[in-house]
Amino acid sequence: MFNPADFNAEELVVRDRAIAAFHRSKDLPEALEATRAPLLQFVQADAMALCLMHVEPFDFQWHVPGPPVPILDGYAELAQHDFLREPILKRPNVPIRDTQLLTRDAYERTLIYQRSRELDPPLEHIMAVLLPIRPGLVGALAFYRTLRRPFSSGNASALSSLNEHLMNMVRNCSDFQTTATGARLLEVLYNRPDTGFIVVEPPSRIELRSPRADGLLEKWFARSDFDSCGLPEIFKAQLNALVRMDADSRLDNNVWISLHGDTYRTVRFVEMPAPDGPRQWALIMNEIPTSIPLPAQMKLQLTPRQVDIAKYLLRNRSNKQIAEESGLSFHTVKTHVRDIFNELKVDDRADFLYQAARLNKPV
Repeated sequence: MFNPADFNAEELVVRDRAIAAFHRSKDLPEALEATRAPLLQFVQADAMALCLMHVEPFDFQWHVPGPPVPILDGYAELAQHDFLREPILKRPNVPIRDTQLLTRDAYERTLIYQRSRELDPPLEHIMAVLLPIRPGLVGALAFYRTLRRPFSSGNASALSSLNEHLMNMVRNCSDFQTTATGARLLEVLYNRPDTGFIVVEPPSRIELRSPRADGLLEKWFARSDFDSCGLPEIFKAQLNALVRMDADSRLDNNVWISLHGDTYRTVRFVEMPAPDGPRQWALIMNEIPTSIPLPAQMKLQLTPRQVDIAKYLLRNRSNKQIAEESGLSFHTVKTHVRDIFNELKVDDRADFLYQAARLNKPV
């Protein structure tokens, strides 16, 4: 959770620079390189690396912006000796430092430390956090210090304040795969039959609209619902509000969802990279049926009580409605919902609905 009072004015400036860099590209290596300097400055580290891990089938890939970290080239042989891997898997979104797990003597006896000294640079201290990207995909973001100066709780708080931004960056890069700029979206996304895309230059200039988006707009809205630019008034209002918000506020307002009959209508607002010219936004449109059973693989990851709460979520019940219908307190329901999202590695209700639909009928 971000609290501006936890940081001084200089730190807040650096944090803002890091967040701005997250949006410079939808190509993951480019995005990591763009954000490397301000992120290392904000977290106070010498090097960083991101490991993307697919759960089934298991595979991983390291992305290292800037100078290489040689020990990661042979990580497959060292993975079973990685003392941070299990702790971060058990506590998503919580930065964990080597000093929380091991004494200095114990740390220096680890194969990770000994091999790093052989290969140079030595990894004198490590801090890592697990970023849930979507079901089946997680990112382990690690920071390294080459001098014997432990990461502090303040460094962990700095990293924690950026978790949602980092997850959003990796998720968007994963969606887009390569950079999309100007008036273009990737051809593969443009032609997807299950999703509509609109590219807008705020406040209301439509640069591109896919055929599927045309069909969804015609189905979802009456003529009187549209602005003169051809964009529904409700989308224009939300987009213009997002443009005026700071980056932290946008995280809680970048999804529009509406229940209509037996379907959810969802729109995700994604800020596009802009090396040159005005910033553009992609509006990603989907229809998701309300009659979504809880997928078996999700059910296996939840407790019986969480399964009950998840089924309420799939019926579009609010936390207040779930509390009233289940006999639980609002606070208890809110805690269950948070734990469900953490366990399933989804970031919000819209993402949960989408992933449940996808697992029931993979696309």
